[in-house]
Amino acid sequence: MANLETVSSLGVAIGTLVLAVATYGSVRAAKRSAEISERALLISNRPLLVPSHIYDPAEKIRFIDNHWVQLVGGHAYAAVNGGVVYFAISLRNIGQGPAVLERWSFSPEADIDKDERTKHHFRKQNRDMYIAPGDVGFWQGTIRDTKDSQYEQIAKAIRERQLLCIHLEYADQEDQQHKVSRFLLTHQEGDTWLASVSKHWNV
Repeated sequence: MANLETVSSLGVAIGTLVLAVATYGSVRAAKRSAEISERALLISNRPLLVPSHIYDPAEKIRFIDNHWVQLVGGHAYAAVNGGVVYFAISLRNIGQGPAVLERWSFSPEADIDKDERTKHHFRKQNRDMYIAPGDVGFWQGTIRDTKDSQYEQIAKAIRERQLLCIHLEYADQEDQQHKVSRFLLTHQEGDTWLASVSKHWNV
């Protein structure tokens, strides 16, 4: 017959094991709950940029050198004026969080179908640009240095009315969830181009 000390030790061991299993299950459930809450929070802050609708109101855009552009919904602006390359795109944020535009890059038509992981020559915005969720805004960019490595290529593409490819990198207000959207600009008339989006990917 087992002595009392052995039975007592066995009881303590079983109790400890049960407590450990219960604690593990509780910690695992709490971790899963925290992950779900974090994901829900991220989703609620996630931006997603697309061209604005044709019927959206026009945007009046001022560049730092007092170059003004009136941009109607769904369209873009691309021009070479006085040695400066100007770009602007009318945008809509269809995501649930604000979009903070941070960087941009240009790709020639020949590179448009390259894998999105291809390294792009991103240019930092001089100022952050914000587009609220469900709202309309715009992106603008310039190249002022005629000795810039891409200046001649971009100026030539604009003058010849080639298909233009602009990559915009943006994030949420916490500088998280970085995303790149690829916009294609198709010439319409004058300095007006029609904007479309062809791909989005996370950075």
